[in-house]
Amino acid sequence: MSQPPLASTPLAVVILAAGKGTRMKSDLHKVLHPLAGKPMLLHLIDTVQQLTPERTVVVVGAGREQVEAAVTPRGAAIAQQVEQLGTGHAVAQAEAALNGFDGDVLILYGDVPLVGAATMQRMLERLHGADAPAAVVLGFRPADAAAYGRVLTEAGSDRIARMVEFKDANAAERAETLCNSGLMAVASRDLFALLARVGNDNAAGEYYLPDIVMLAREDGRVTAVIETVEAEVAGVNSRAELASVEAAWQAARRARAMADGATLIAPEAVWFAHDTTLGRDVVIEPNVFFGPGVSVADGATIRAFCHLEGAQIASGVEVGPYARLRPGAVLEEGAKVGNFVEVKKTRLGRGAKANHLTYLGDAEVGAGANVGAGTITCNYDGFFKYKTVIGDGAFIGSNSALVAPVTIGDGAIVAAGSVLTRDVEAGALALVRPEQVSKPGWATRFREKMRARKAARART
Repeated sequence: MSQPPLASTPLAVVILAAGKGTRMKSDLHKVLHPLAGKPMLLHLIDTVQQLTPERTVVVVGAGREQVEAAVTPRGAAIAQQVEQLGTGHAVAQAEAALNGFDGDVLILYGDVPLVGAATMQRMLERLHGADAPAAVVLGFRPADAAAYGRVLTEAGSDRIARMVEFKDANAAERAETLCNSGLMAVASRDLFALLARVGNDNAAGEYYLPDIVMLAREDGRVTAVIETVEAEVAGVNSRAELASVEAAWQAARRARAMADGATLIAPEAVWFAHDTTLGRDVVIEPNVFFGPGVSVADGATIRAFCHLEGAQIASGVEVGPYARLRPGAVLEEGAKVGNFVEVKKTRLGRGAKANHLTYLGDAEVGAGANVGAGTITCNYDGFFKYKTVIGDGAFIGSNSALVAPVTIGDGAIVAAGSVLTRDVEAGALALVRPEQVSKPGWATRFREKMRARKAARART
């Protein structure tokens, strides 16, 4: 994205996250529920970081410890709203954390995670317009205005004439379609002075943040609204709303993937994580799930019903169908992992293959090696993990168990059905199974004896 146009104006961000989230019915704080594998609140904070704020303050109520642990590594401060007395009261709790700050303040909501940096910039740009508004409100026109607060503007203008909460609106005001998202930009020198004047003489008995707009107007100041699409300001108050926001995020990510040159055969059946990266000419078949930390290089193919997390996939690699790549899986150029193969903390060298029914954990598989069906690296003894090394060009026969730590040299062959507990030198054959014994006529005699015994029992 482009550089923020207001770099000379200091910026602070206040994120409200004090709601109890009772409709989520969860022990996890509402704003920490994941969206595309990352907590909603961290989506918002990471977006905010694109604007390089000097300070970020998260206002919390219950569950402070959870939120503080999540945001402190991002450099955010915590302010606590002990009593839930409304959005105006919540923002006021950030005053101490912004002591000495002189600049613009963006007011955001931790459960509204999809608002983009470009929209935030537009709010800040409008705040510095020629008419010097005291506040800028982010509005939207939902398909169903429902119980949103309304924004009424002066005719033919973006200047706000009145803002009213739905509970306090009359029929004519409720008929308006421009709604208040709650997001706002205000100069710090105005924000807390206006908040100090906000009362709670309303239907809910709360201190409403939007009231500062009307207080500024009473002072003869201009306030303005800019508009965005409904999806960008969708809030999450329940599991159903979280699923809806997830669906919107996924739809946008799929569209971007295809625009960037990936083929999604059934886009609606592919699920991305927040940090999934795809190269050009990648093909993704239906029912593929990407967990966090996956990168896929040019020309790779991910076949149907695969689950990938923490994996690096090089160009020309083929994965699946029905494969699972776990954290630490690295597939080098041209490698192939087939159906019902699980790979964890393992590197497959260039052109190496594990085509089916295999577990590779804590291993190094050399270039061009072939791992047969049913092979298992026995990497765990119940206490510690151990490593298996398979050399370049080695061949591991089907139904082999490689008991780590063990090394199979370059070009070695492990016979099918072997259980290896010792290293195999390069170019050697490892054969670990008893000699086959054949007893002519034994099976025929056994069946005759058993049929006779069964018939005898039937007669008694």
